[in-house]
Amino acid sequence: MDYFSPAQCAGYVALVLGVGAFLTRDDRRMKLLLSAESVVYGAHFLMLGNLPAAGSAGISAGRTYLSLRSRSLWLAAAAIALNIWVGLRVAHSGLGWLPIVGSCVATVGFFTLDGMRLRLVLLTSTLMWLANGYISRSIGGTVLESLIATANITTLVRMGLEKARLRAAV
Repeated sequence: MDYFSPAQCAGYVALVLGVGAFLTRDDRRMKLLLSAESVVYGAHFLMLGNLPAAGSAGISAGRTYLSLRSRSLWLAAAAIALNIWVGLRVAHSGLGWLPIVGSCVATVGFFTLDGMRLRLVLLTSTLMWLANGYISRSIGGTVLESLIATANITTLVRMGLEKARLRAAV
């Protein structure tokens, strides 16, 4: 395996953007960084030949950005329908559906949740993308999703502690 192929290098860039996104407690900043990460991630998986993940990441970029501007359930439904359509076209195995389902789960979260509940739903999506990265032999993707899960859990703990401190102060 070439650790510095263009495909793997794109995965490393996505890694930096994704971890940065989950280290912030600001939902808007997180979504902006995740939009950028998804664009790069899509290119990464396209170069690896994983079309379900590439398509789903591309849709995720637009979906995440739109969720900054709107909480429209119609937009969420459209993103989910588009993911399913991509899945039907290019997912030739059950494993090909991992990124598709992961993106659909995240879509529900982005358009309907915020704060800790959003991050819990995104953790579920992250675990699906982690399995996809490992199966795809994506070095950056596997490290990215592992670190995102860790960063997300860390941020959830920090948010939970802050919430507990605020309750105790009242």
